[in-house]
Amino acid sequence: MSKVCVVIGVGPGNGEALVRRFCQEGYDVAMLARSKDFIERLAGQLPSAHAFVHDASDLAAAPSVFARIEQQLGAVSVLLYNAGGGVFKSAEDASVDDFEASWRINVGGLVAAFQAVLPQLRQQDTASIVITSASAALRGRANTAPFASAKAAQRSLAQSMARQLGPERIHVANVIIDGVVDLPRTRQAMGDKPDDFFVQPAAVADAVWMLTQQAPSAWTFELDLRPFGETW
Repeated sequence: MSKVCVVIGVGPGNGEALVRRFCQEGYDVAMLARSKDFIERLAGQLPSAHAFVHDASDLAAAPSVFARIEQQLGAVSVLLYNAGGGVFKSAEDASVDDFEASWRINVGGLVAAFQAVLPQLRQQDTASIVITSASAALRGRANTAPFASAKAAQRSLAQSMARQLGPERIHVANVIIDGVVDLPRTRQAMGDKPDDFFVQPAAVADAVWMLTQQAPSAWTFELDLRPFGETW
């Protein structure tokens, strides 16, 4: 099996932690993000991390970036779709464009990446696709209509992919993060919160790594992660 991992959506937090975890495990990691400066700095720290500037919402660009990854690193065996975000408004206040923008990054970007990488995954004995999701996929709060509806659609898409690809030994898993990820901006906004209030990116990366190592006789489709004190 080729040890090539692609992480889409690399920034401070979960994206960086995923890159570091899979580099630690001996993978060549292709880092895909819009921010060239951040991924190039990270590539300078990690010899097995490689920067590819890519906007996940540019759906037509996926085939070319995955072709370059295969040419430079080899066939991909792990895809980690960490790109996300969306518009947080009520269904009354959000525009159709707000809904479309949320769908494009959470659903469209995943479809484009999946279709581009699938021929490479099929070259492996086993392969994995792990999607970073959110509790909004399970419940639509009043002022999260565009984001929550896109995350719910992404979850359904992931389940459909898992059912299709399971017989080919391609493991698709969806990770629901229920909590506030520990980032400089969240620390600044919630300076009164203790350390154990936050979701630690390194712990998320450990859980994602575990999913990619599961035996096919006991695969997890959905894993929810939250701090021990989170109300749920």
